[in-house]
Amino acid sequence: MKKMKRVIAVGFIAIMLSSCATILGGKVTPSQKRKPAPGEQQRQVRVVALIADILLFAPGLIVDFATGAIYKPANND
Repeated sequence: MKKMKRVIAVGFIAIMLSSCATILGGKVTPSQKRKPAPGEQQRQVRVVALIADILLFAPGLIVDFATGAIYKPANND
């Protein structure tokens, strides 16, 4: 029984540390990964993914920003 509780707890933590945009957002493009150069337009945030991360996957929000998955891909990629 104790082992089953640990497995459930680890599974729950894994789900909480995953992130909405990383899982559902598709392939991350090079424009999403890099910071805009000075004078370049700022990246657009996927609002639905941001709200889903805040409500469902709060710790995973860090993952989305770190991988760039939270940003909309540029049209030229």
